[in-house]
Amino acid sequence: MGVIRRSVWTWRRRGSIALLACGALAGGGLAAAGVAVLEPRTATASSHREAPLISGQPQFDTTDVYAFVSPDHPDSTTLVANLLPFQEPAGGPNFYPFATDARYDLHIDSDGDAQDELLYRFTFKDHRKNDKTFLYNTGAVESLDDPDLNFTQTYDIELIRMEGGKAVSRHKVAKNLPVAPSNVGKASMPDYQKLRDEAVRKVPGGLKSFAGQADDPFFLDLRVFDLLYGGDLSEVGNDTLKGYNVNTIALQVPTSYIRESEEQPVVGVYATTERRSASGHWTRVSRLGMPLVNEVVNPVKDKDKFNASSPENDGDFLKNVTEPELPKLVEAIHKIKAPQEPRDDLVSVFLTGVKDLNQPPNVTPSEMLRLNTSVKPVAEPKRLGVLDGDNAGFPNGRRLTDDVLDIALQTVEGELVGAKNDLGDAVDANDKKFGDHFPYVALPTAGSDTRKGADVGTRTDATGLTGGAAALTSSWGENTVMLASALAGAVGVLLVGFGMSYVRSRRRPARRSWL
Repeated sequence: MGVIRRSVWTWRRRGSIALLACGALAGGGLAAAGVAVLEPRTATASSHREAPLISGQPQFDTTDVYAFVSPDHPDSTTLVANLLPFQEPAGGPNFYPFATDARYDLHIDSDGDAQDELLYRFTFKDHRKNDKTFLYNTGAVESLDDPDLNFTQTYDIELIRMEGGKAVSRHKVAKNLPVAPSNVGKASMPDYQKLRDEAVRKVPGGLKSFAGQADDPFFLDLRVFDLLYGGDLSEVGNDTLKGYNVNTIALQVPTSYIRESEEQPVVGVYATTERRSASGHWTRVSRLGMPLVNEVVNPVKDKDKFNASSPENDGDFLKNVTEPELPKLVEAIHKIKAPQEPRDDLVSVFLTGVKDLNQPPNVTPSEMLRLNTSVKPVAEPKRLGVLDGDNAGFPNGRRLTDDVLDIALQTVEGELVGAKNDLGDAVDANDKKFGDHFPYVALPTAGSDTRKGADVGTRTDATGLTGGAAALTSSWGENTVMLASALAGAVGVLLVGFGMSYVRSRRRPARRSWL
């Protein structure tokens, strides 16, 4: 599957891509689970710089949300929220701290009524040992309490129980937990894995928590915004986010804490960020559940409104889903006919959950990740999730390995309404391997490494949208849409490298500080 993946989603910085995500949810896996057409209200989005206001506030920008049954502890559920997109690893001297005037919240709806039952809130504090230097670290850092780590952060976790949209109790779950620092470079942090391991903390009640920098796990070709992959599909197969980092908040929680009951195991999950104003008031500036919704589904006029909204008000955005822009763009540029509207097939998945899979009884339509916590993890996850018969994957929650761009693309182009297709962006996996234990995200790229995001490799065997008026055929069957690639030959790989190196003795002096 491979020509339009995450790129397409990024049409509008994720406005149009949201559509894909929604469609992917509704289309892909739902065919296997049996999708019911419902009448919900609207959706939310995951995104990198997807809305005008949040694009100028990267510390508050939620890029992606994940929710999955923990593969090594299937009695627990792991929640991951990533923030601060497009981190150039060498971006010193201040690098990439969490905002201290923010409240980063993980929301859980246990009964499908579009209102929170639980809210885990993360707040951060800065600490600086020496303010008379510009340095992030003054020597090689060997531990999180190393005196040479000049700038550090700590965070608190608060559990807020909700009823009817109001807080009924508050409990400080953890206080002053350490944040894993930005990966300055191999000289500064010779064993970053050790620093990551120290930042993973057990929290009373059987929880685990992590906050710190990580490799961006979202894989896709973002050149979808260049007239849908160059107008002729010549711009595919490059993981645009390769080499970039994000800030990660991860929480592993016993599943019994968050689900309503064994009989009703479906939970809704989304993340928000609130920013504190000069007057002390808190304002929601980012919201994300399903991937790509605010990026490619919502038009510019609705993007900031969506980020400030709550799930119970998702009806305001329904038209963006039932009459999506993306299929029309694909038809205009690549001559692939858009499915007939209204697109009720896109609505069911990301607003209500899929019937007999992850749809709670008496659900109130609203956009969030919906996870059936009774579906056990599989030993070998399939990247297309439910669409490929793997009900433990997207849109039943979202795992790090799920190829949400391809799933969404195939759905938005009619997978659920009989237009079988094998669309994708030719980026099928993350450039770094994910971990097999909490927090699962890959280690961040070090500032001393040359960022490889400019590696442009084009898969000649990738299938996707054809440029111009091409016939629609596919390897999936008679009615499957197969977009023949317009690439006549392989696009060479361009690597511009320029670096300096120096020889360091394998035997380090006792300690060497810069100051």
